[in-house]
Amino acid sequence: MNTNALRAYFRAKGGEIGGFAYRARMHRPFTELEPSITVTEQYRVRYILRSNIFDGVELERLRREAVPSSNENATTGGAVPQVEEQPAHVDAAENTPVVADSNDDGTFTQELEIEQMRSTLDEAIMETRSTPLENRPRLPRIALSKRNRAVVRSLNPMLVTYLEASRDLCETDSILFGAALAVCRIIGAKLSTAGRTTGQSSAIPAWRTRIEERIAKARALIGRLICFRSGNTRPRIVRTVRMAFAGTNVNLSQPDIMQKLTERIDDLKQRIAAWGKRIRRYSERSTRFNQNRLFQSDQKRLYKSLERPLVSGTGPVPNQADTVAFWRSLWSEPVNHNEGPWMEVVASQCAGITPMDPVTITPDDVAEAVRRAPNWKIPGLDGLHHYWLKGFVV
Repeated sequence: MNTNALRAYFRAKGGEIGGFAYRARMHRPFTELEPSITVTEQYRVRYILRSNIFDGVELERLRREAVPSSNENATTGGAVPQVEEQPAHVDAAENTPVVADSNDDGTFTQELEIEQMRSTLDEAIMETRSTPLENRPRLPRIALSKRNRAVVRSLNPMLVTYLEASRDLCETDSILFGAALAVCRIIGAKLSTAGRTTGQSSAIPAWRTRIEERIAKARALIGRLICFRSGNTRPRIVRTVRMAFAGTNVNLSQPDIMQKLTERIDDLKQRIAAWGKRIRRYSERSTRFNQNRLFQSDQKRLYKSLERPLVSGTGPVPNQADTVAFWRSLWSEPVNHNEGPWMEVVASQCAGITPMDPVTITPDDVAEAVRRAPNWKIPGLDGLHHYWLKGFVV
């Protein structure tokens, strides 16, 4: 086998060759060919598996050339002599399953066994059933790779038992969310543990947090300086005053120290005012932006938010008899309405209109709507993206 074939052999799937001893056998000749590269066997396998240098046909040819099967003659052309097996003292960490790409048919044969995947699925579904909607973790966007799709396809037949026992749509939704959570844990996706927020995000920008911390420290320093100016000479106060004048030529024993203290206090107050003005300017700008956006989407909500809240509970409590008499006069007494001639005109005009057929939503309509929906559009209260509805076809 030539040098290129030896390097390309590391793309071979461990499950197809059987075991992981091939890595130690092939790593020794590789180190002889490339003595300057000092990497572990597992790292070399991972690197070449992800490089996508050769297509499937060439990989199959190199695999047959590198390790002949049991029914082939080892002495035929293109075969290599068998090397001794991997020693028994090889580190167990080297025998961990390799994250390998899937085959052309999308079969995920490594990283986790079927039983381990089933156990992860059971745990995720049980956890989702006992967790309220607002406390569910936020599902991340996962890469649309063959490996991730293979994990989803592997969990599909496992969901049949759960879905057949589902009693309502809410339980079905929790099962699908648990399956999505299991996929994220299997592929190692990062999950947020803080839970989801059902309303608009209220995260404070980092720069505003820093400014608020500066304001708090400046106010605390002003308090210490005022205490020192008033005659408080405790060691803690004196130490803080010295730190406030660090890097300057101000000495606490000089005669104009009171004037220096007043100037320092005024400077800190001006800084606090500037920082507060910056925060107010940001808040006003954010409010204007949100109002303009709400005006474009829902003017009624905007006007309702601008109205002053009504103060309730300040007047006398209404009498129950008066309340019943008021509503009874509106709903219980019969009323003869004088509809007028215009009602006959409208009835004659609408007599020739054919009533609309009742709308029937079929499963095919739902499937088509899900198929056309974007994969990672913002989900609803359940936190389930359309990607998972498309992936779990069962």
